[in-house]
Amino acid sequence: MSASRTPTRFDELVSDVTVINRAEIERSAGKTLPELLSRVPGIQFSSNGGLGKSSTINIRGTEARHTILLIDGVRYGSATTGTATWDNIALDMIERIEILKGPASALYGSEAVGGVVQIFMRKGQAGFKPYASVTLGSEGHAQASAGLSGGTGDVTYSLGTQKTRETGFSATNSKAEFGNFNPDRDGFDQNALNASVKYQLNPSWQVDAGLVYADSINRSDDGVNRDTRYAGISSVARVGIEGSPLPGWKTQLRYSQGVDSSRAIVASPANLPGLFKTTQDQLTWQNDVDTPIGVALLGIENLTQSVESTTAYRVTRRDVMSYFVGLNGNAGRHSWQINFRRDSNSQFGNNSTSLLGYGFDITPTVRVNASYGTSFVAPSFNQLYFPGFGNTSLRPERGNNSDVGLTWSDAGHSVKLIRFDNRIRGFITSTTLPVNIPQARIDGLSLAYEGVVGGLTLNASADALNARNELTGKRLPRRAARLWRAGADYAVGEWNFGGKVQRVGDSFNDVNSTQKLEGYTTTDVYADYKLSHDWKLQAKVNNVTAKVYETILGYNQPGRGIFVTLRWQPK
Repeated sequence: MSASRTPTRFDELVSDVTVINRAEIERSAGKTLPELLSRVPGIQFSSNGGLGKSSTINIRGTEARHTILLIDGVRYGSATTGTATWDNIALDMIERIEILKGPASALYGSEAVGGVVQIFMRKGQAGFKPYASVTLGSEGHAQASAGLSGGTGDVTYSLGTQKTRETGFSATNSKAEFGNFNPDRDGFDQNALNASVKYQLNPSWQVDAGLVYADSINRSDDGVNRDTRYAGISSVARVGIEGSPLPGWKTQLRYSQGVDSSRAIVASPANLPGLFKTTQDQLTWQNDVDTPIGVALLGIENLTQSVESTTAYRVTRRDVMSYFVGLNGNAGRHSWQINFRRDSNSQFGNNSTSLLGYGFDITPTVRVNASYGTSFVAPSFNQLYFPGFGNTSLRPERGNNSDVGLTWSDAGHSVKLIRFDNRIRGFITSTTLPVNIPQARIDGLSLAYEGVVGGLTLNASADALNARNELTGKRLPRRAARLWRAGADYAVGEWNFGGKVQRVGDSFNDVNSTQKLEGYTTTDVYADYKLSHDWKLQAKVNNVTAKVYETILGYNQPGRGIFVTLRWQPK
């Protein structure tokens, strides 16, 4: 599991983890990845428009740069902005998503203040299993995907492709900053590929490799009758070997590379910076060793972040050497997790983080868990060096996070209540010239319910959040203080019906809490029909009431969208 870096039963975790499965992903037609994630308790999102536009998520009210995105274990994002890149990932190639909410710097290093999102792409399996789907929808949306997975003997493999095109709608409106409004359609075109192979050398050892690639053309507004087109390239490559040198000892050595590139191919104005490319090379050696008190984790990691750009950055490379240890165990009604990590950063020296967690089954149906973790975040290259914006005097952020959770589960129903409190010292503001302020504090409550009654599956959640600058008392931008969600799915015969409603409260667009973003409510509904053993027809209506709303001032969000998908997957 992403919450411990070692295989752990879900009911023994001391951290708050949510899993989005393949069925939920298939029902996300017309949605972006951040929109899909924002249906999870504790997560909010912001977007500069529709499909393919720059977007972010906030886990438990932390900054966008406080979340690490992993794709099959590979760190992916932009070192210039310091944030994960969500906008060029092909949803139909994803098998499942794990979301860890809470501090994880002791597991994964800098940026993991709010949590970690790990995406697992489709992998090979024994036999031969092809698949294909076609989706048509509103705003000229068209998507086709096809792939196969298989395996014979010691080799398994997978290969998938996806093509997406959308004419889109105007990403901006008259309230957009810098006069960027242009009332035209801002479309998106994407080609994507996912491939993997695994070879079992013997019963104890295996090697594997994988590649995720996407290229895209994205259109955005730069003023009346002015547009910019960006060419984006995303790639994640990995190769590794793992096995058991001795009974009770599992070791793995992996090399990976994540690349995020954006290049202005038609720019207005013409002097707009043309290229921003981040490459993150990572070498990891991890060992899991069984002990009488749990699984011991020992590892070494080397991360190199490099920047290539037409913008003149004073520094274009950062090296981080890390050492991490941990222990995950359980006995009877008790579970525990201990992690320590030491990061040696070429720019900011040595930094240590830790995580202590404990879980206890009060009764067979009631479980309590608590954790305390520290965090560390290095400023991004933009925050440090971008001309006219960067501040070379910035220092890293350091945080302390505690949470306590209570879970009741019985007879197909569960209720989870989490109280969290995150205090970040030296918090870097998102003003024109970023500076460290003494402290930001983010605390709140998250309540979630899931249940099954016959063929009816229910879920609901409510979040209360207080995210503020402790120096001024102002709320942090683009965080709603209240969120409510509810959903239901009903299966009968060959049919499956469902819907979700989400209410997002008011927030502010700026650090001074003067630009108000009105709250909004959206409703999505869907219906699936199994045409035959191998064919399924899906229909989806997003934003049924055609609610007009913004998550960033001056940027539009999708109106009512109707999508129909035909899916073929032999069983």
